[in-house]
Amino acid sequence: MDREGSPKSEKMTPPGESVSGAPVAGEPDFREILQDVGYKSIIDLLPCYLSVQDPSLRILFANEGFRREFGEWKGFHCHEVYKRSPEKCQACPVQKTFMDGKTHISEETVTLSNGQSAQMVVYSAPIADLSGRVRAVIELSTNITRVKDVQKGFTFLGQSIAYLSHDIKNILEGLQGGAYVVEEGIKDNDMVLAGQGWKIVKKNIAEISTITQNILYSAKERTLKYETVSPDELVKDAVALFQEKAESMDVRLQHRVNPMLPMVRLDPLNIRRMLNNLIWNALEACKKDKEKPYHVVIVRTDFSDRLHFKFEVEDNGVGMDEATRENLFKESTSTKGSGTGLGLLVVDRIVHEHGGRIEVLTTPGKGSTFRVVLRLR
Repeated sequence: MDREGSPKSEKMTPPGESVSGAPVAGEPDFREILQDVGYKSIIDLLPCYLSVQDPSLRILFANEGFRREFGEWKGFHCHEVYKRSPEKCQACPVQKTFMDGKTHISEETVTLSNGQSAQMVVYSAPIADLSGRVRAVIELSTNITRVKDVQKGFTFLGQSIAYLSHDIKNILEGLQGGAYVVEEGIKDNDMVLAGQGWKIVKKNIAEISTITQNILYSAKERTLKYETVSPDELVKDAVALFQEKAESMDVRLQHRVNPMLPMVRLDPLNIRRMLNNLIWNALEACKKDKEKPYHVVIVRTDFSDRLHFKFEVEDNGVGMDEATRENLFKESTSTKGSGTGLGLLVVDRIVHEHGGRIEVLTTPGKGSTFRVVLRLR
């Protein structure tokens, strides 16, 4: 108590020190620990990726976590290491910090040294000299891929419940209509009419089968079963499967393959599912387009570069605007204007599980190309 009867204020004492500042017997001296470990080692132990960049975005320093996940960095620019791209990122937070001297945050999709894509939340902060001029920028990145996957799963679940009831209702109505035509044909002994009704029934059975398979695939975790397969044969099989449907829609379905492409290690069942969804999506995009005199869907496989190969599904259907393209794999968006978009979410998941990436090139009114890039192995 002091002279006024008030309790004396207590001074906070750092761990490992007495009130006088001397180490407490039996307690660790954290100042000595810091000196022994070294600040650089502490930076290397940070559970995030840290780099320091100059105004040209060249990396001056990187911690151990960054080096482990992204590989060689000395002499390279950040976009060359993060994105494997010679072009600067359009919304680069580091560039913004150099311009205004403030902290910025963004979300980025990057490529790890093993070729896999990852979602990152990126922070940038200025390193200024005594005059206040920003001489370098420190960038901190955290891998949020798993968080984004969980978020996408919840989005998928919520929106799919709303959309599925509408889609299944339409399919059931189609089945009822087709069954009615079949019955009328049989009753009148008109096999042509019955055959037309049976085509309607088959079409709706195929659609509900596709939706069911995509739901089952998305509802549980699966272990990939790798086999050594030919990408060309996978493409040819997928095109053959949809040839009759394409003809019924008056769409030319073609394949173009590179016979020099080697055998690769893939999960053939899931890659077939991916190709089936992309081809189905392309055919439906052509069906919706009423402007062109003819429609074509081309399925390709070829080298992407010396380390990667690609699958491509190109159509000259309705195409997409930029807003639709950006949201394709973020929510249950359909490029057809209705439906769940389950097929594209399944495609995205299969590509991600194979450590690849998917690119979408599209122009409203002209068509779209879905390109899947996978590593040669």
